[in-house]
Amino acid sequence: MSFARVRALVVVGVLAVAAVVFVVVALVRDTQGGAIAGGGCPKGSVLANVTLPDDPQQVTVKVYNGTDQPGLADNVTNEFKNRRFQTQKPAENNKKVDGVAVMRYGPDAVGSAWLLRAYFLNQADPQYNPKRKGAVVDVVIGSQFQQLATTTEVNQSLVELGEPQTPPGACPAPDKKDS
Repeated sequence: MSFARVRALVVVGVLAVAAVVFVVVALVRDTQGGAIAGGGCPKGSVLANVTLPDDPQQVTVKVYNGTDQPGLADNVTNEFKNRRFQTQKPAENNKKVDGVAVMRYGPDAVGSAWLLRAYFLNQADPQYNPKRKGAVVDVVIGSQFQQLATTTEVNQSLVELGEPQTPPGACPAPDKKDS
C-alpha cells in the first residue's frame, strides 16, 4: 500500500471518529429532550384542531347567501363540491354581509377554516367561537365576493398564510396522526 493511500485512510478515519464523538456529545447534552412546545395549556383552555387538512374531502362547508343575489349560495356550494369539499345544503343568511365572506367555525374546524381562507385569498372575515361544536365551517358569502380562487392562487395563499395558528384562549389539540 502506498503512502498516499495510508494517509487518506488515516484522514478518513479521524473524520469518522470526530463525527461519532460530535453526535454523542450533542445527544448527551441535549436539553430539549422532555420539552413540550408552548409549555402546556393554561387551565380552562379549549383544545383546537389546528391540523391543516391534506384533502378537501376532510372539510365540511355550509354556504349561506349574505347578499341580495338569488342562488349565490347554491352556486358557491357547487363550486366547493367540484373542488371535492363535503358540503351541506346551502341557506340564506339573516343579515347581509358587505365584505367578501364571513367564516364561522369552532375549535374542531380551525385547520379547515385556515384552508378555506386560502380559497377567499385571505379576504374572508374569520369568526372563531370557542363554544361552537362540530367541524363544519359556515361561510357567509358577501356582496364583494366574485369567485373562489384557482388552485394556483390557493397554493400561493396557503404559502402566505403559513401554518394554522391557534386562536386566542385555545391550545393545539394533539395531532391524530401521531397517536
